[in-house]
Amino acid sequence: MSEALQSLGHRVDDAASSVLDDWRRRALLFEQEVGRAVVGQDRAIRLLTIAIFSRGHVLLEGDVGVGKTTLLRATARAMGGVFERIEGTIDLMPSDLIYHTYLAEDGRPRVEPGPVLKSGEDLAIFFFNEINRARPQVHSLLLRLMAERSLTAFNREYYFPDLIVMADRNRVEREETFELPAAARDRFLMEVGIAAPADNDVRRALAFDPRFHDVDQLIESVREGVLDHRRIAQVARQIQADVHASPALETYVLNLWRAFRYPQEAGIRMEGVEMERLVYAGASPRGISALVRAARVAAWMQGRSMVVPEDVRSVFAETMSHRLFLNTLYELRRDQLMPELIAALFDTVPAP
Repeated sequence: MSEALQSLGHRVDDAASSVLDDWRRRALLFEQEVGRAVVGQDRAIRLLTIAIFSRGHVLLEGDVGVGKTTLLRATARAMGGVFERIEGTIDLMPSDLIYHTYLAEDGRPRVEPGPVLKSGEDLAIFFFNEINRARPQVHSLLLRLMAERSLTAFNREYYFPDLIVMADRNRVEREETFELPAAARDRFLMEVGIAAPADNDVRRALAFDPRFHDVDQLIESVREGVLDHRRIAQVARQIQADVHASPALETYVLNLWRAFRYPQEAGIRMEGVEMERLVYAGASPRGISALVRAARVAAWMQGRSMVVPEDVRSVFAETMSHRLFLNTLYELRRDQLMPELIAALFDTVPAP
């Protein structure tokens, strides 16, 4: 009897492995399709793919015109499912996400569902464009949506089991903008920076190839529904169950977590920085859980069933940087100090 059960277990494991192999091929095809519309952003595309299969929300940050919105639109098309968006403006109210009112032709007021409720449970991606232009009240509602994938409206509860929130933030303009609160930023699995491509051939194509001048046509060139959004949650759970971390790797991650919060205790030194005053607050257990989830998916994308230190390091900056809060003295230098701190962290904490 035990041999029969063992044989059955092997068959179940083989079937699960076959499913994950098939989905990995789909994930790579997904990246290929998104790359048709957004060139020179291979790392950003890989991070978005990892976030999708980690069931995490994503915030893109970068200068104006570097392709943040194009990247998110291409991602939504290739992922499949219902895609809704809203533009962040200073006069946007929380209710605008839920419903909108208007006068019908008969002169009577009408109430219609807003972008979040319009498609009900079929909503797969909600894109918030220029999120830092919206007021804190709007951020609070978005926080509930991101944290619980649910919303209360019209005396009932709405659930969005497949929802991923993607947002972008313009870091150039500061007028009429509102900084995201720490709680809202912590709900994003990743903050991904987008910069103009450095490769001269890519720059030439973006400047002179007419294909990249019509964004709508560019998005239409992306194959629609490469991923079945309704099955991603199930696949994500299987990835987390099947991709393992050794005890040594677990210790490494915990040591990174500790040293990132208390760099002076780990012996990290940075020129011109009082290390004991650098960090005001560190990443929470939710943050380190996000790092591990993302690292498992990164390993799966490489065709491995075991997490290695390179997987952790490949997603560390995007999953952890926005969860480390610096003292006011150093916050204005965050863009310079954070890469230095992470590099010093990797040099100081020994990998297994």
